Amino acid sequence: MAAPTTSACLRFTRRVWRSFLENKGHDTQCFPNLVIHDATPGTVHVSLKVEQSNLHGGLILSLTDTLGSLAVATKGHYMTGVSTDIGTSFVRPAGRAGDVLHAKAVLTGMGE
Repeated sequence: MAAPTTSACLRFTRRVWRSFLENKGHDTQCFPNLVIHDATPGTVHVSLKVEQSNLHGGLILSLTDTLGSLAVATKGHYMTGVSTDIGTSFVRPAGRAGDVLHAKAVLTGMGE
């Protein structure tokens, strides 16, 4: 499938995100405040208002996984697949309640 244009890419990626939320699964519980600000083929920019007392490592790893799926969506894939190998290193807490976390995911490769 050909990658969508920039504005179409943003609309499509937001549509995929809405489908994640409509499934009322993990993403709905963890990231109800996630806002997609920009999406171009291979890249997505989001923000997330921190609601909990702090953003712990498990939630950061879940966000990494979700953003990976949204980065795949920017390439025109509605079914984004599953992560088979994911990891991260933690340097410090990502934020406290009321903070806004800004994140960018860049797709560097995709399996078939």
